[in-house]
Amino acid sequence: MKKLLMTAVAAAMLSTGMAYGQVFVRIGPPPRVVERRPPPPGRHYVWIEGYQRWNGEHYVWVHGYWARPPRPHAVWVPGHWTHRHRGWFWVEGHWRYR
Repeated sequence: MKKLLMTAVAAAMLSTGMAYGQVFVRIGPPPRVVERRPPPPGRHYVWIEGYQRWNGEHYVWVHGYWARPPRPHAVWVPGHWTHRHRGWFWVEGHWRYR
């Protein structure tokens, strides 16, 4: 049981490091997929665009979704891939507050 718990903690730490660390990819991302937005589930929902995620071997499309802003007047800034001399890296989307 203790070994299983330690393995789960180690996996969580590694996945957290990957999410917040900059991982450079040598292959540029494919074009965005044009998605058809379903109707919003209610008032004040904002569409979060889908994006190409690198899974360590290739890009995988992550579908967009509707979300409620965490505060009134918050604006969603979409994530995007940026190219630098070491390769491509992902800049996370985030809420901007006015």
